[in-house]
Amino acid sequence: MADISSIDAVQEMLGAQGYVCGRALGTVVYLALTLGRPLFLEGEAGVGKTEIAKALAAGLNRKLIRLQCYEGLDAASAVYEWNFPAQMVAIRTAEAAGEAKSEDLNTQLFSDEFLIERPLLEAMRPDERGAPILLIDELDRTDAPFEAFLLEALSDFQVTIPELGTIKAPEPPIVILTSNRTREVHDALKRRCLYHWVDYPDFEREMEILAARAPEASESLSREVVAFVQRLRTEDLFKKPGVAETIDWAKCLLALDVINLSPEVIADTLGAILKYQDDIAKLQGSEAKRILDEARATLAPA
Repeated sequence: MADISSIDAVQEMLGAQGYVCGRALGTVVYLALTLGRPLFLEGEAGVGKTEIAKALAAGLNRKLIRLQCYEGLDAASAVYEWNFPAQMVAIRTAEAAGEAKSEDLNTQLFSDEFLIERPLLEAMRPDERGAPILLIDELDRTDAPFEAFLLEALSDFQVTIPELGTIKAPEPPIVILTSNRTREVHDALKRRCLYHWVDYPDFEREMEILAARAPEASESLSREVVAFVQRLRTEDLFKKPGVAETIDWAKCLLALDVINLSPEVIADTLGAILKYQDDIAKLQGSEAKRILDEARATLAPA
């Protein structure tokens, strides 16, 4: 069983899964686990909010249940739905057998046999490994009514299915909510949670992350990659590259057997770090060389 008895132990446990986190993030994760409080993580896309849930699930050997949020998501879609095709087959089978009016048919149709569990209901079920990790990802994509429903569900850790009644979690799940802050999440929901802003890492931290996630990259190439990405984040871009893009880019460069960065290599692989054409266009011509030169100027001798 993973040791989570201290902040250092939590950091070590996450680090063993390839997730490098600072003291502040390690502290809030420790408190969330110790106090049984949901953890609300905000930050730019690609800074590692989702990955921390994956690392926790792996480190604690718990089931990871992910609710990917989207515009129009409602409570029913997040909790359960009935398997209507299977119910229709059961009805036709009962009719053929002359049992369509059976008093037991209605009970049979609305039983666990025909219930399709969605993430919130699945997270309320007991698991032999312990309470699962419930990741509610990109909550800011939903709307106020879903937030209100979620507030109630996270308060009592139970959901109600009209045909079956109320289902309460025997052990509350470990809940992690993430937001890219495309809109503000209501204060009432935030108050139920411990909060942490996940920022872009500094140079040393990003080097540690890259060493953990792309260990094949040489020290010199990693330093150039991280320095370039960090310098790139200071530019006026529509979408600044996150840590995920740093890792992806390093892996792309390794696949191309790149030893050192050059303006030509950068131009050929910009699609790994920038995802909007307007941003890519800004780095055409001499701009990539300028940023590379400025990035190299910040590097002390290895």
